[in-house]
Amino acid sequence: MFSVQKWKCSWSMVATVASIIVLVSVVHLFLFPVVPSLDYFSARQVQYKCVPINSSLEQSTDHVWENKPQGLNLDHRFPTDLHNGVVYRNAPWKAEIGRWLSGCDAIATEVNIVETLGGRRCKSDCSGQGVCNHELGQCRCFHGFSGEACSERLNLSCNYPGTPELPYGRWVVSICSAHCDTTRAMCFCGEGTKYPNRPVAEACGFQMNLPSEPEGAKLTDWAKADLDNIFTTNGSKPGWCNVDPAAAYDSKVLFKEECDCKYDGLWGRFCEVPVESVCINQCSGNGHCRGGFCQCYNGWYGTDCSIPSVVSPIGEWPKWLKPAHLDIPSNEVTGRLVNLNAAVEKKRPLIYVYDLPPEFNSLLLEGRHFKFECVNRIYDERNATLWTEQLYGSQMAMYESILASPHRTLNGEEADFFFVPVLDACIITRADDAPHLSLENHTGLRSSLTLEFYKKAYEHIIEKYPYWNRSAGKDHIWSFSWDEGACYAPKEIWNSMMLVHWGNTNSKHNHSTTAYWADNWDKIPSDRRGNHSCFDPAKDLVLPAWKRPDVTSLSAKLWSRPRENRKTLFYFNGNLGPAYTSGRPEATYSMGIRQKLADEFGSTPNKEGKLGKQYAEDVVVTPLRSENYHEDIANSTFCAVLPGDGWSGRMEDSILQGCIPVVIQDGIFLPYENMLNYESFAVRIREDEIPNLIKILRNINETEIEFKLTNVQKIWQRFLYHDSILLEAERQQTGFGRVEDWAVEFLQQSDDDVFTTFLQVLHYKLHNDPWRLELAHLKKDYGLPPECLIRIK
Repeated sequence: MFSVQKWKCSWSMVATVASIIVLVSVVHLFLFPVVPSLDYFSARQVQYKCVPINSSLEQSTDHVWENKPQGLNLDHRFPTDLHNGVVYRNAPWKAEIGRWLSGCDAIATEVNIVETLGGRRCKSDCSGQGVCNHELGQCRCFHGFSGEACSERLNLSCNYPGTPELPYGRWVVSICSAHCDTTRAMCFCGEGTKYPNRPVAEACGFQMNLPSEPEGAKLTDWAKADLDNIFTTNGSKPGWCNVDPAAAYDSKVLFKEECDCKYDGLWGRFCEVPVESVCINQCSGNGHCRGGFCQCYNGWYGTDCSIPSVVSPIGEWPKWLKPAHLDIPSNEVTGRLVNLNAAVEKKRPLIYVYDLPPEFNSLLLEGRHFKFECVNRIYDERNATLWTEQLYGSQMAMYESILASPHRTLNGEEADFFFVPVLDACIITRADDAPHLSLENHTGLRSSLTLEFYKKAYEHIIEKYPYWNRSAGKDHIWSFSWDEGACYAPKEIWNSMMLVHWGNTNSKHNHSTTAYWADNWDKIPSDRRGNHSCFDPAKDLVLPAWKRPDVTSLSAKLWSRPRENRKTLFYFNGNLGPAYTSGRPEATYSMGIRQKLADEFGSTPNKEGKLGKQYAEDVVVTPLRSENYHEDIANSTFCAVLPGDGWSGRMEDSILQGCIPVVIQDGIFLPYENMLNYESFAVRIREDEIPNLIKILRNINETEIEFKLTNVQKIWQRFLYHDSILLEAERQQTGFGRVEDWAVEFLQQSDDDVFTTFLQVLHYKLHNDPWRLELAHLKKDYGLPPECLIRIK
């Protein structure tokens, strides 16, 4: 029988704790430097940041807000820099924000929170085809199964309905001429072949037509299957399903070159090596990653199996639930343990993460037809981590960090914020994967399909949880990772905070700006979308895109390269539109900004053989892919930050290599721009100033350049998902005993990263948004002295 007693405190325990405190104090005295460090002075100053106010919050009765509490004057204690920024933890923030963080964030203390671990059971234990959410007592079913007990089997076709012209249906990535695994809508060789679990993905199963032009690409005939070749056992024919890998590697047999290993969980040219699939936090060590869906061990649940139930061993609880003082209420009627209360000390802000049904997360990871889609990593034949170049991998990195954070809480009544994990990066990259993600009712618009997913998630939390109505969703956080950000957010959730990469305020570009028609949101009816902008600086936040951990750049410290080594004045390398070979054909690409820049300063001849009208030796604007891209940026003083189809990753490239970003996109916010003081480390140029760009940059004096470069070098880690990377390093070390080069390099970095910055923003918002503090008024403990809060009189 499972039983746990309440922890009790005895005088002997008090004496023991007191002895430990004395010992630690003595050790600290000897280890701490005799001369106080700058951090010491900083900590001492903090004691005087928040000046007491006459009345306490607890005594307040009349809820009238003051924007600036009388007596809370931090202006003189925290002066601004050359551009009105206030530095907190090496970053120049907007003055009001920087002052509050300097005075109050640094002295936040832990508060006591009661976490309740659920003990509800699910019908038939989900029939072994799902995971039980022990908070709600509801099953989360694996791919191909549904129903209250996951006992109903689905039939997920690999193909759309056929026609006489296209007997296998219209082309989608998962179109299948062989065996369709209807639990996942994925195509395999199937029974009767030597390798039945070998994928037959995309062009592999169809005939190929020779190119119409010399050196052109072969074209797939989606109307004609190529079963004779993929099923052949004849060594003189290019087979696939019966080809022995060893014989193929020794060039003893032919194989079809168009076939390859795209599916997650398989490695090798012939998918002959089973490897780890990608799951959220790799199931936290409490489950098996089943193709992207965590199959949790008994007693654990959640998307990443990180939530213990009442039957989970206490010693195996996650770090964010330790140490805990336990209280065990039991059901007096049945004597069965229903819930387990654990009192834990935590710092605010506290984030509650909804355990949504898997259609919003796990099922989008399971059954991916390209293993690189929407994730920040995959695994090789050694199960070692391979980081991807997927810019959209930031969504998964942030989700994993929140789930593993000590700021996470299971207590929705005490939560300050609520995170709704809809993986739109996977929805929109997989929109053409299989008919079960059909665009049929969305006129082909991926934006419309994604809006529907968010609307369904909203309806789910409204139905199953009580938290939305307490603030009309203002304390909820949604993540929109795709090119146009939250432009296509359903109107029902617009009150919430949006985490995006595209901060378009629609003040100038007040329509869909993408050149890719399937992401256009202009045609979405207003009764679904509403009339909101894409980004509201008062409530939303732009986050950096994912960038692959680059050991070479980090070890070379490209971010710290000094001014005298940056010989190129201005640098941009990327697609420049239709005037160049292989350029994007749409005139609307990049809202025309890249094209204007190339027309003025292009350093590579266009299709007409012309350079830019103002070509200069120390200005690089080229579409030619660089073999040393990061080095080229590190050798430059100023680097262009321009849009692509919506946002691009150029801001991150610039900052991570220590180059001063030059932002050219009117009315569109960059990462943290409504929080950090961009004038301290960046340059903004209006779109109509492009012809004067180089003249403007040459007129910036050396003092200003050095000032901005120094600030870039201080904040570069805030554009890295350092926390997520270290979580993976810990998993690799625990699971395989290995510490890779990237882990060694990142363990040496300790400054605030993307996730830490996000938490600092939340903490500021928690105590400085009037409606949030009014909501928090009912809470007993803030972890801050009352003088750090906007006051209620």
